[in-house]
This record gives sequence, structure tokens and C-alpha cells, in this order.
Amino acid sequence: MCMKKVFMDEGVRQVLDEMNALFDQNYKDAVVSTTTNDRSMVPLINFRHASLERNKRCLLAYLYNRLEYIKEMRWQFGPTIPNDIKQLLCEPEIHFFNGYSKNLASYMMSVGEGCGIDLTSYTKPPKALYIEVRCVCDYGRFELDSGEVVLLKKNSMHYLPRSECEPLIRQGILQHTE
Repeated sequence: MCMKKVFMDEGVRQVLDEMNALFDQNYKDAVVSTTTNDRSMVPLINFRHASLERNKRCLLAYLYNRLEYIKEMRWQFGPTIPNDIKQLLCEPEIHFFNGYSKNLASYMMSVGEGCGIDLTSYTKPPKALYIEVRCVCDYGRFELDSGEVVLLKKNSMHYLPRSECEPLIRQGILQHTE
């Protein structure tokens, strides 16, 4: 799923202008109706109010849908937006993406007993933050984020943080044992 259309700045502006005009007209008619005690304007005021509420719901649905796309883009593309998609976003949407990305990164660093975990790299939740691995080849010294040094020798078994093992597993140096 990715963003397909540019932000409809002009359309949003037109809806907001229409809402302001409806609100102003309702305010004027309500003041006249109240001061003259004339109840004949009430149905028209109610109709305009219903139009205002509908426009508001439509506008909020449009903005919410775009924000959901932006959140999904963070999970799909990582912390940077591809240029072809970035051109489709308005400045507040880019600001939202950056804030969402920062909050997500902050949360991921707080999870996992201080070592953090990259939630975006897993399609399924991990069963454990630490996994048992077997070294497939002689690798040598491997320093963990905690500062601990592990000697990775062929056929040696280790219990290490999943987030730090994943790159070595993908390279074929370690093998996850179950």
C-alpha cells in the first residue's frame, strides 16, 4: 500500500471555505431568529448545521485515511520517504511522518531490556528477545551493544539478543537453533 495521489490542497480549502460560509450564515440567522423570536429559520439553520457536520466528517475521513497511509509507509519504507512519494505529501504530512518515525524509534529502543528491538523488521512478533544460535563458521570476536564480547567459533552455541544476531543470521555466520 502506498500513497497514490497528491494532497488535495485546493479541495480541502474549498470545503473549509464552504464550512466557514455556512457557519457565518447560521450565526447571522440564529441571532436574527433569537432577537425577533421568529422560529421560521430553525429548519434552515438545522439543515445548514447538518451540512457542516457532513463536511467535517468527510474532511476528517480524508485526513485520517492519508495519515494511515503515512503510518504504513513508515513500516514499509523505514525512516526515510522515497522521493517519488514525498512529492505527493504536503508539509504537515511530512512533519507527521517525521514525528511518527521519531516516536516509533524511541519506543523500539525502550523495548527489550535496554537493547531495543526493530519492530519493523519482523512480520510476526518474536517469541523471545534472546535466541539460541550456533556458529556456522569461525567468525572471531563479536561485541554486543552492551559491551560484552563473544567469541564466535565454528559449532559454538550462544544465547544472544535477537536484534544483534539477525544480521549475522542473514549473512550465514550464525544459525538459529530451535
